[in-house]
Amino acid sequence: MATYNKRGYKAPKEKEVKSEVEAVNIDEKDSTTAEVFSKLDETATITEDWVAKNQKVIIGLVAVAAILTIGYLGYQRFVAAPQEEEAANEMFVAQQNFQKATEGVASDSLYKLSLNGSEGKFGFLKIADEYSGTDAGNLANYYAGIAYLNTGKYSEAIDYLSKFKSDDIVLGALAKGAIGDAYSQKNQPKEALENYVMAAESNKNDFTTPRFLLKAGKTALALGNKADALKYFTEIKDNFEGTPEGASVDVLIGLAQ
Repeated sequence: MATYNKRGYKAPKEKEVKSEVEAVNIDEKDSTTAEVFSKLDETATITEDWVAKNQKVIIGLVAVAAILTIGYLGYQRFVAAPQEEEAANEMFVAQQNFQKATEGVASDSLYKLSLNGSEGKFGFLKIADEYSGTDAGNLANYYAGIAYLNTGKYSEAIDYLSKFKSDDIVLGALAKGAIGDAYSQKNQPKEALENYVMAAESNKNDFTTPRFLLKAGKTALALGNKADALKYFTEIKDNFEGTPEGASVDVLIGLAQ
């Protein structure tokens, strides 16, 4: 059989063509990879330069954070804790006088002793002032407010009870309700009603809620607002019928209708 290939002519091999293409592809990949690493190196260099230039600032910030943390822990251990203990010790006698006053034995004079101090111990006023950042100092505001309320000094009662802060569901509601009582005694029924409603709604329970709903209803009735009074009385009837307030609420509902 005859052939048509000229002497010296060689057909291109497929493998060689492929290898050339692959070589181009590899070169391109290597170039892209090198570019990526180059950029990463540049970024790392910039970061290192920034850290080097701002090293003092960074060290200073870390040092400040450490000092603040250590300072806080130190304050809690060596200042706050001893103050709490000291305030509690100071308040013991004032609490005793307050408790005796609530039992009705020479109550006015005992309330005054609880406020002003006796037996070489601070009263609630001094404790609230001297230990204002402690739990005992905060509680002294509540005691002082109730003592003033019971001795007829209603503006002072409002002032101290307003300073008292508590997450306790009962004490928080009682403080708001006592502010309402003080406003009521000052013949400011609108302010009294506002605080009675806040006391009733601060946390639903069988002790404080019906108590202050009843006061809110009576105050609203006195203001001529029968619709709101009926709402408060009806809530007692529907949700707190088994309480002492619920026993007599039917008559008040009749008055509000």
